[in-house]
Amino acid sequence: MTMTEILQFADQLIFAKKGKHLDDLQESIIKGIWDGKSYQEIAEECNRSESRVRNIAAKLLQLLSEELGENFEKTNFRSTFNRLNISSSQNQNICQNGNHNFNYSPEILYNSKQNNQEQLNNALSKSVYHDLTLAPKIINFYNRESELKALSSLILDNNIRLISVLGLSGIGKTTLVKRFVDLHLEKFEVVIWKSLKYPKPLELLIDDLLNTCEQESKATRDDKLKQLFDILRDKKCLIILDDVHHIFTQGEFSGQYQSVYQDYQNFFKIITETEHQSHLILMSQEQCAEMECLDGELYPIKSLKLSGLEDREILSEMGLKTDQDSGLKLIERYQGNPMYLKDVAVLIRDVFDGNVADFLAEDGLVITKEMQSHFNQLFNRLSPVEQKIVVELSKFEQPVSREELRQHLDLSSIDLINGLQSLQQRYLVSKIKTDPILFNLSLTFKEYLRKLKPL
Repeated sequence: MTMTEILQFADQLIFAKKGKHLDDLQESIIKGIWDGKSYQEIAEECNRSESRVRNIAAKLLQLLSEELGENFEKTNFRSTFNRLNISSSQNQNICQNGNHNFNYSPEILYNSKQNNQEQLNNALSKSVYHDLTLAPKIINFYNRESELKALSSLILDNNIRLISVLGLSGIGKTTLVKRFVDLHLEKFEVVIWKSLKYPKPLELLIDDLLNTCEQESKATRDDKLKQLFDILRDKKCLIILDDVHHIFTQGEFSGQYQSVYQDYQNFFKIITETEHQSHLILMSQEQCAEMECLDGELYPIKSLKLSGLEDREILSEMGLKTDQDSGLKLIERYQGNPMYLKDVAVLIRDVFDGNVADFLAEDGLVITKEMQSHFNQLFNRLSPVEQKIVVELSKFEQPVSREELRQHLDLSSIDLINGLQSLQQRYLVSKIKTDPILFNLSLTFKEYLRKLKPL
């Protein structure tokens, strides 16, 4: 076995047992043991204490011994793995047999007393088709248990066919959905993860989906759609489309399809209107009409909107010097957005030697270079009406009413109303239910806009 196969195998086994993937230290320990290094050498390479490395290594070896029915020790680690001749695959909870992917039971696949081809084939009774090539590996999962429970309920309990997971970039949409997939992979015969960051026409996407299910695409688009929906009816499928906002038009109100991708709108509608047993998850920074339905009784559509995290645990792996007060202030300042916090953590380590209190003493909210680049792209996606609204909102310290905005903007009433709705659907503006209703601009985006030249 190669080192990559060893790590994949160990990661799958530990996830099946503990529900957590290997962390960086565990991977380094496995690599070091495989290469015959001493615990002291491994500890020096990882900048950890030898006692900690020994402790974690002992737990890893004990878990492998219990699960595989073999006495794993540091001295026999490599020879035992080679003798077991265990095959693994890139995707979790899947092994390969010929040209097909199959679900497996870890106890069956990993038990050396049963690990022969005839018994394995008998245990693997139903072929499945999984393509998680573009899905990320999730190591840490922070404080999203309620959202995870809600997503699980929508799919597993309520059989909702179209689910949109929405929120600002970096808020944790992809992490949440991947966590759900990791926990429930075995419940689906087909699981396919696709990204629309570099989108393709719907017909080509359907070709990819059919190819994953080992079906040759028919000639016409209608025939291909029928093929796909036959699969959605016959098999329990989970299809995930990430970065859906890239099929929308830049410079217009949110959720407006580019002409070349207009077919996606009809496809999403058909998903909800056709009887089948499968599910489509859409992840996007923008909401469109197909992602939410006011009549839940008629159409099985639901949206899950993510806000920022408030748990200090998110800072624990970032190497920052923080107490409870400064940690919570940092999270609040950057609205609990994991992507913003990771960018800021790098800056705090580089310039402030990891001291969060010193960083917070700076005058004003710091926008990193990475955040600046991200906000530039986001600002350019807005329509001209939205750009005028957010620039005006950035001038106010407190939330403002629609009437007050109208007095400062040369916009028609309908443009202002549509612009405010669109900005809420981009999660840049929030509505405060007071009398009158007030509108508030995202704090980090406000600070970015204050540094822009006037339009």
